[in-house]
Formats: sequence, structure tokens, C-alpha cells
Amino acid sequence: MTFTVKYKTNINCNGCIAAVTPSLNGSDAIEKWEVDINNPEKILTVELKDNNPELVKELVQKAGYRIEEL
Repeated sequence: MTFTVKYKTNINCNGCIAAVTPSLNGSDAIEKWEVDINNPEKILTVELKDNNPELVKELVQKAGYRIEEL
């Protein structure tokens, strides 16, 4: 079972996506993720193996980006 969580971020270009990729791909708790950089709120959608949305916030903030759960 996976948990889908959406976040508003300031990840706004492919360079930003490249910067957060090692953090998000390096977590065993994340099944898959994507950022809609065409959306004005830069929505990050994450499928988590466990219901732990705080983990994603920590990973994105550690990479230097703002994030808040929708």
C-alpha cells in the first residue's frame, strides 16, 4: 500500500529537479515522485511506502528548497 502526498514547493526548473533527485531517489521510503513545474504552485507529488509526509519535507529542505504540505 502506498500513500500519495502533495506538496507546494519552489522547485521550479529542471535544474532544481536535478538538485533534489539524489535526496528523493535515495530514500527507500519513497516509491516514486514528480514535480509539476508548469503548475504555479510547483506541486510535488510523492508516493510513500509509509505514511510519513514529514520525511519528504526534511529531504527537500535539506536540498535547499521550500516545501509545505497541501
